[in-house]
Amino acid sequence: MFKYDLKNIRNFSIIAHIDHGKSTIADRLLEFTETVSKRLMQEQYLDDMELEREKGITIKAHPVTMYYKAKDGITYQINFIDTPGHVDFSYEVSRSLSACEGALLIVDASQGVQAQTMANVLLAIDKNLEILPIINKIDLSGSNPEEVKRQIEEVVGIETTNLVLASAKKNIGIEEILNGIIKNIPPPKEDSEETLKALVFDSHYDTYRGIMAYVRVISGEIEKKSQILLMASDRNYEVLEVGIFSPTAKPVDKLRAGEVGYVIANMKNPKDIKIGETITLTKKPASKPLAGFKLISPVVYAGIYPVDSTDFENLKDALTKLQLNDSALFVEQESSHALGFGFRCGFLGLLHLEIIFERILREYDLDIITTSPSVVYKITLSDGKKIDVDNPAHFPDPTFIEFIEEPYVKCHVMIPSDYLGAVMNLGMEKRGDLENTETMDAKRLLLTFKMPMNEILTDFNDKLKSITRGYGSFDYEIESYKKSDIIKLEIKVNDEVVDAFSCLVHRSKAEAKGRAICGKLKDLIPKQLFKVPIQAAIGGKIIARETLSALGKNVTAKCYGGDITRKRKLWEKQKKGKKKMKEIGKVKIPSSVFTEILKTD
Repeated sequence: MFKYDLKNIRNFSIIAHIDHGKSTIADRLLEFTETVSKRLMQEQYLDDMELEREKGITIKAHPVTMYYKAKDGITYQINFIDTPGHVDFSYEVSRSLSACEGALLIVDASQGVQAQTMANVLLAIDKNLEILPIINKIDLSGSNPEEVKRQIEEVVGIETTNLVLASAKKNIGIEEILNGIIKNIPPPKEDSEETLKALVFDSHYDTYRGIMAYVRVISGEIEKKSQILLMASDRNYEVLEVGIFSPTAKPVDKLRAGEVGYVIANMKNPKDIKIGETITLTKKPASKPLAGFKLISPVVYAGIYPVDSTDFENLKDALTKLQLNDSALFVEQESSHALGFGFRCGFLGLLHLEIIFERILREYDLDIITTSPSVVYKITLSDGKKIDVDNPAHFPDPTFIEFIEEPYVKCHVMIPSDYLGAVMNLGMEKRGDLENTETMDAKRLLLTFKMPMNEILTDFNDKLKSITRGYGSFDYEIESYKKSDIIKLEIKVNDEVVDAFSCLVHRSKAEAKGRAICGKLKDLIPKQLFKVPIQAAIGGKIIARETLSALGKNVTAKCYGGDITRKRKLWEKQKKGKKKMKEIGKVKIPSSVFTEILKTD
C-alpha cells in the first residue's frame, strides 16, 4: 500500500521522436506495475484516438498514476505525464515538463538522435529536469547502441552513466527503467508556501461533467467542495470532484502536494481555463502565480468551408466540439464569393492543421475544402498604424503600406550526409540562409537554416522526404519577424477575382506561382460555351495569362454546297451570341478544383 510521503513520489515525462517506441514503453510500464490488467491491455494504450494510433504520434497528453513496490520494500507513486512529441505542441510540452522533476529520453538503437528529440530535450534541460537516457529496440538487427550512446553524450550533451538498454517489444529492461526512475529522478520539492498552488497542464471536455482540468499540485492540497480561484482568468469555482488517472479517471478524497490528477469544478466553457493556469484557494490565495504562463496564439491560418453549403451548421457544430478539447484552435466565421459561408481557423502549425482536417472528415463525416494556409504578417501603414493580416481578403491598399514584416523560423534539418547538396538547394529555393552545419556522426549532418515560415508551410516536408528518400527529419521554432517584400497575388477567372485562389507571396515568387495556378486552372476548369481568360494579377498588372478555349459547335453543318455568304452569316451570328454570352455568362468552378489548386507548388 502507498503511504503518502513526498519522498515516495516521482513525476516524469517521456521525450522521443516519432516511432522510437514511446507508446510501447508506456504500455510495458502500465503492464509491469499492474496498472492495467492483461485482459484490458492493448497496443498504444494511452493513445485512444484512432488518428494517434494510425500516425503513431501522441496528439493529446495523457497522465497516468502507477504504484510500484521497489526492492527496498517501499511502494512508490509514479506519475507519468505523457506529452505530444511534435513541435506544434511545444507550449503544451513545456507545461507538461513543468509538472515533472525528470524525463526519460528514448532513442531508437538503429535510428539514433533525431531533430524533434533535440528540440524537446532542450526544453527539458531549460526546466532543470533530471534526464534518464534509454536506448530502445536493441533487439533489432541494425541496432548500434554504442554509436547511439556516443550521440547522446556528444550531440545532446547528456551523461550516460545511468543509461538503460531496453527493448519494449521483447520486454527487456522494463524493471531497470522503473528502478532508474526511482533512483535518478528526484522527488518533488517542498514549497515554502503552505497554501494551495496547482499547475494546469492540460484540460479535457466531458459532455456530462464539463471541463476536466489536469493538474499537478505544487503546494497545499485540494479536495471536494474547496472554493478555488483561477489566477490568470480571475474566476472562482467550487470543486465538485478530484481524482487520479489509474489509467481511467478515479475519484479520490484529496490531491496533495507533488501529486498529479484532475479537478472538476463546474467549468462549462473551455475558454474559462487555460493551459499554464495556476489554481489556488479563494480564501487564502497564493502570493503569486506559477511562472511560465502565456496565452497561445495561432501561427498558421486557413479557411475551412463545407463542400455542400447545407453542411454549414454541421461544420460549425464540429468545430465547436473540437475547440472544447483543443483550446489552441481559433475559429471565426467568414464568407467568400466563391466558396460561400465558412470559417477562418488558426492553428499552432501544419501538423495541427492536418489533424483538425482529418478529425472533421473522420469523426463528423463532413466533406470540406481548406484554403491555402497562410501565416500572420505584421503590416505598418503610412500613418504609423500597425495591423496583423493573415487573410489575403484583408490585405490593405499597397499605396497605404509603409513596410511589411513576415515571420522567420529557425529550422533544424537532420539528413544523411550524401544528400547535403540537394537539401542546400531546397533551402535556397525556399529563401533560406544556412547558418550552421554540424556533423552528428559518420553518416549524418544537422543543418540549421533561417527561413520564412510561409516557405515551409505547404510542401517543404514532402520535398525533404523525397530528396532524402525518407531519411531526413526537420523541426522548427519561431524566431522573429523581418521586413519583406510581400504582395497580394490575385487570380481572375473571366475578369472576376476569385478570392479563394488569392494569396500573399514574396515578389520574387509571384510570377512563377501565378503561371503555375493559371496553367493548372486551364486544365481543371470545365470548358464553357465561350472563351474564358484566366489571369494572375498584382494590383492592376497582369503577370500571367491562360485562355480556356470555348466548346465548339459547328453551326454550318447543315449547309452543304451553295454560296459561302450563307456560312459567313451563320458564323457572324454565332460570334455575336458568344460575345453576349461572355458578358452575362458565369463560370462555375467545381469544388474539386479548389482542393487541387492547394497542391500547386
